[in-house]
Formats: sequence, C-alpha cells, structure tokens
Amino acid sequence: MEPSFVTPALAGRPRGPVALLGDGLRRPGGRRALSVLSAVLFVTGIGLFAYPLFTDVYQRHLQGGLRNQFTSPSTADAYRSRNFKVGAGLTRLRIARIGVDVLVVEGTTPDALRAGAGHYVGTPLPGEAGNVSIAGHRTTYGHPFNRLDEVTPGSQIELDTPSMVVIYQAVQSFDANANPHPVLPTDVSVIAAPGNRAVHELTLTTCTPKGSASQRLILRAVLVSATPVKGAKPAVGPSAPAVSPPPPPVASLPGPK
Repeated sequence: MEPSFVTPALAGRPRGPVALLGDGLRRPGGRRALSVLSAVLFVTGIGLFAYPLFTDVYQRHLQGGLRNQFTSPSTADAYRSRNFKVGAGLTRLRIARIGVDVLVVEGTTPDALRAGAGHYVGTPLPGEAGNVSIAGHRTTYGHPFNRLDEVTPGSQIELDTPSMVVIYQAVQSFDANANPHPVLPTDVSVIAAPGNRAVHELTLTTCTPKGSASQRLILRAVLVSATPVKGAKPAVGPSAPAVSPPPPPVASLPGPK
C-alpha cells in the first residue's frame, strides 16, 4: 500500500480551501494536473505574445510586394479605368505626426486588411469630391492606426497616387464631437457622402479602445491641396466630379484590431 501524504483532518474542524488544495497537490494526480495546467498557460502566453509579431512580419512582406506593384503602370491604368481589384494597392498614406507610411489597398475585407489599411469600396478615390474612407489596424498587421488618437486638428495627412499628391488636414471637430472621437460599429454614417457634393473629405477608422472591437475611432480631414506628379497622366483630381457609386450597404464598420 502506498503511503498517504494527505494530512488527516482534525475531528470537528472543517478543512479550508487552502488545505484541500494542498492535499490535492500532494497526490501524484494533482501534481500531474498542475504540470499540464502550467504547460497550457505557458503555451497560451507565448501565443498571445507571438501573434501580433507574426502579423507584423506578414504585413511587412505584403507591403513590399504592394509598393512594387504601386509603381507599375498597371496602377495608373487602374486609376484611369476606375477598376481596382480588392487587395490591390490604391494609395500611399502618410501621417508625419504619428509616423505612418503605409500602402493602402482596395477593400476592407479581413484578407485585404492584412496589408494594414484598406479603402472602403464605393467611396471616392483620393482627390475626388466626397468622403474618401479608409480603415486600418490598431494593434496587429503593422498597426498603422495605432496612434490615430494622437492626431490633432491641423495635422496633415498625405495620400499619394500615380498622378498626384493629395494633402488633407484634420478638422477641429465634426458631427458635434471632438476630432477624432469614438462611435459604435454600426454607425456607418461616418463614411457616407457629405450633404454638400462639392466637399472633399477624408475619413479614417480603426478599433477603439486598443485591442478591442467594441467601438470605432473616427478621424475626419478636409482637402487642402492636390499637386500633380510631374510627367504623370491625369487620373483624378479635386475638380473631378464625384463619379464613384454610393458605398455598398454595410451593417457595421470593419473591426481591424
């Protein structure tokens, strides 16, 4: 018979949870269970730490290919024909204030957003009248919009296309709220076309708070300049009519964490 390592209970005194736990750990089965639990927690911790790093490495790989594609004649042709495939490079987004420099792709599907940032299908192209709208990741896949909350009114946002460099400036406030501000994921009005069709707006969206998809952080900017690229054939510009079709109906804004 194996010796027992369980401390006998004193008559008339109930054993507390700490004593019961200690008894369980003294048994061979209890020690094995503790070892398994420790291993599971260790692997889970490693996974939680490694996943964001993996997505960042993958995003950098995608960005390399997109930048090569963006400088090819096919991108300029796509602008002239207004025919972009989801996942194709659309515009280079730069925000000096928060160190953003990312190639934005067409589309906001989960696959497209693995590139870091995506253009809402159906919203205008950079430089066109209307509400150019872009979604971006906050904590994974390069997290280009990680510090979007630090963009202040007056900050400049640059969108480069094959034919022009378009500069937008963050506004003081919009929709009776500070800029940027959070909204519910179902508030798709933030990417809707403005009432004044001559207005040139830019809207950036991302998840908030960081690591959560419970809300969306919205930043609004307006066009201040559009400079043609020397030697480039005209594609679109601030004087071009808003020929983009209305954005397709969506139930909620995408939630790229």
